[in-house]
Amino acid sequence: MSTISLNSIATPSRSRLFLQGTVAMLPLSIAVIPWGLLAGSYAVESGLTIIESQALSAILFAGSAQLVATGMIKAGASLTTMLLATFFITSRHFLYSVSMRSKVSPLPLRWRLALGYLLTDELFALCGQQSDKQFDRWYALGAGLSFYLFWNIVTFIGILAGSYIPSMNELGLEFAVAATFIAIVIPNVKTSPVLAAVFASLVIAVTCSYFAIESGLMIASVGGMVAGYLVESFKGAKR
Repeated sequence: MSTISLNSIATPSRSRLFLQGTVAMLPLSIAVIPWGLLAGSYAVESGLTIIESQALSAILFAGSAQLVATGMIKAGASLTTMLLATFFITSRHFLYSVSMRSKVSPLPLRWRLALGYLLTDELFALCGQQSDKQFDRWYALGAGLSFYLFWNIVTFIGILAGSYIPSMNELGLEFAVAATFIAIVIPNVKTSPVLAAVFASLVIAVTCSYFAIESGLMIASVGGMVAGYLVESFKGAKR
């Protein structure tokens, strides 16, 4: 009896872990409010119905891809072009999933599918750096699901606001996109390879923007990965 009670005290319950994940995600959920409002209003402004606009958040569930997709819809781009653009923009999630594979692969299929769908930049920022022993499925589910619900609520508010407030995209809300990623990236800059990757990406992105080079985001992403890999290889060679 005493052993069972001690174990129950030492091990947090599923609901407690779920709540801890929800609370841990709350600052990032709040930070994404302007981004969600922009995504929702911009979808309506691009000619989508309320249901279609909300479906983007409920199904696609990717802020940057939603903004690009709605912009391309407004510009009359083809479906193939939109699919390719969305694929490249969200391809970083493939790297996230590879990084977290050792944590998630032992779980049942239903858990792998659920956490895979909920895997965002924000969830990776919370759980990606955890060790296999630290990682807990209920904590990750609480963080990911709460963010999913929060994102859909905020974008719905943006959809309604976009129907009554014209040109919400001119209010400067797009800065929330940069601010969110800055808040995610900066705390994780703890090693020289990561610092090199961030600095290289920054320089390349600004340079591409200055010279109006298309696909600058892709070039900066590849350049950052190469820089990080080279610094990591150099450190390994010196050991």
